[in-house]
Formats: sequence, C-alpha cells, structure tokens
Amino acid sequence: MAGRRRASGRGAVVLCLLLTSLVACGGGPTAGDTAEADVQHVLDRRAAAVLDRDKAAVAETGAASWFEDVSAVPLASWSYKVTGVHRTGATATADAELRYQVQGYDRAPVTVARTLDLALDAADQWYVRDEKPARKAPQQLWDQGEVTVVRGKHSIVLGVGQSGERLHSFADLADHAVPAVSDAWGTGWSRHVVVLVPDSLDGMAGLLGSPASSYRGIAAVTTGETGAPARAPADRVIVNPDAYGLLGNLGRQVVLTHETTHVATRADTTAATPLWLSEGYADWVGYRDTGRTPSEAAPELGEAVAAGRVPAALPSDADFGFGGSASGLAMSYEGGWLACRMIADRWGEARLGAFYRAVGTHKERPGAVEEAMAKVLDTDLKDFTAAWREYLRDQFG
Repeated sequence: MAGRRRASGRGAVVLCLLLTSLVACGGGPTAGDTAEADVQHVLDRRAAAVLDRDKAAVAETGAASWFEDVSAVPLASWSYKVTGVHRTGATATADAELRYQVQGYDRAPVTVARTLDLALDAADQWYVRDEKPARKAPQQLWDQGEVTVVRGKHSIVLGVGQSGERLHSFADLADHAVPAVSDAWGTGWSRHVVVLVPDSLDGMAGLLGSPASSYRGIAAVTTGETGAPARAPADRVIVNPDAYGLLGNLGRQVVLTHETTHVATRADTTAATPLWLSEGYADWVGYRDTGRTPSEAAPELGEAVAAGRVPAALPSDADFGFGGSASGLAMSYEGGWLACRMIADRWGEARLGAFYRAVGTHKERPGAVEEAMAKVLDTDLKDFTAAWREYLRDQFG
C-alpha cells in the first residue's frame, strides 16, 4: 500500500510537470488568449464612436481616414462581432462581422464580413491599422469613396463619385416607382427603397462581389435574400451607371420600377418561384402604365415569332443566365413579361398577383407552378403554355 501511495505521488508530480509544460508551450491559457476579447473591446469603442459621429474618438481606436466616407450615411446601428484573431507578435489580423442599419430603411441589421489589421501601441493596447472587406466578401459603398446622400419621399439614394443633381434624378425615379408598385402589388411591404449608385461598372461589381463582366449591359440589380421575412434588411437597388446612362427617360423609369418590384415581392419570392415569373412580373409592373406595345417592348421575341420561331416552352431559369447571347437573354425576359401580361389580360391583375403569391407559398420548385395554376387560374401547365404560344402569335402577328 505504501508503495502504491508513493507511485501515486510520483504520478501526481509527473502530471503537474506535464500540465506546467503544456502551459509553458502554449497548450493552456496564456496572456495571449485575451487578444480576442481585447480586440472586441477596441471595436466596441470604434462602433460607438461611428454612431456618435465622433471622428476623434474613432481615431483613438486607429485608422480613421475612412470615417469621412461613411459619415453622411444615416445609421441606426453599427457594431462588430469578432469571429477570430490571428496574432503574430505585436500585430494581428481579426475576422469580424460588421452589422449596421440605415436609419428608417433597414428593419434588421445588414451583416457583412470584414478583415481588420491591428497592432499594439506603446501602451500595449490594440489599434486598427486598416479595415476592409473580407476575402470574397462584397464591398460597402464607403469602401469606394465618400458617400453622398440624397433623400426622396419614398427613397434614399447613396452615391459615390456622382453629382447631387444626378442622385436627385434617381430619387425622383424611385419616388415614382414606389407608388406604381404599390398600385399593382399592394401596400403590404416597406414602400421605400434604398438605391446605391457607384461611380462605374467596376464599382457595381465590387458591391456585388462579382466580376464586372457579369453585369456589363445590365442597368441595375436588386440584392436581398429570396424569401426573407418582412423583418429582414431592406434590399439595395444597385445601379450600373455605365449602362444606365445609355437609357432614355422611359427606360430608366422602367428599370427602377422593375427593381422596386423585386423589393416589394421579395417576401413572397421563394426557391419555388421560376425566373420567368419573378422577372416577368417585375417587367409587367415596370411597363404597366407606359402604353408600350409588345412590338415596342419585346423586339427580339417579336422578330423571332414573326419569323415562325415561336418558343416551345416558357423560359427556363438557365435561359436567364448572363453567359448566353444578349438576344437570347432579352427573349427570356420578354417571354416572361408576356406570360404575366397574358395572365393579367385573361384572368385579371388580381389573379396575377394571387398566382405569384401562391407559387411562393411552396418551399421547392417541383409542382409549385402547376398547383398554383390549377388553384388560381383553373388551368394546367400544358394548356397554359399552349395559350401563351398562341398569345405570342396574336401579339406579333
């Protein structure tokens, strides 16, 4: 028994030495493990200073030159959540989530991934040397320069490298689009829109985190989570100033109304909603009060139908990809628009909205369109497609 006790004592000594060794080698808690908490504390101070519009207080936490770029944006909230710290001696790189809300427009924070470079100062306190989008994460508008803000009745327009006069023109277009969309879709949405106007196509691509080639010739896009609840952050309508500048007054209005329709319908647009319906409905609202005829608004499809090339089926989601021909993409949008126009003509505008919502109640694509057609339009996909093909012949005959 005595021997066992002595053996146990030696084991305890060995275990103690082992634990001491692990701590010394970094296998247990060390002072360095406080880095994440220390960085979080600095970023909390930084966030509070941003909300207080206090540049001096921002500068106390590190680099502050970017503060002028974001200072005009009306912020309801701004916070960081550190998700990781990678330290090398007196420097570190932090991964963080930036959450912010635009006052009066975002019902919940927008969350974006950021990377911050930090260093220790003479007092052994962390300060920020640089802040930028995380790898593969989209830029925010203030990452591209000083943001100018213009407010409309139903809109807020944020721009970089744009004159106040031009930004006011976007606010006017958006202010016309919002009531037009509400008249068609109803008022059960936020009824306001955030428009971002970068200074170039490259700026647009940076905000979307994609190559510029993906959006060349696209006048605007709407960001937002498909099928997100009403409390989700507001969508952003992001403008391609290069392509937008080539449009006439009517074209610009149609584009802003189209994109605003996506904002209004987002909560009812799910994975079950085909692109011919979501894009076609947005175009239907965009053209609804313009008086444009199918021959004027759908020239590519009109030319094909006049030549006897009537599409055999409604456009697929793949047909809306940017990788194909420009004429093929145009025909897909035009085909979706005319399918929605046909529903409005034959079943009425209320049924068109009800059909859109009925499709969106499904979580998955299979059977969603067919069930909604049977329930709302009292038809099936085969008969609907045949009717749509005949409608195209009638419109372009």
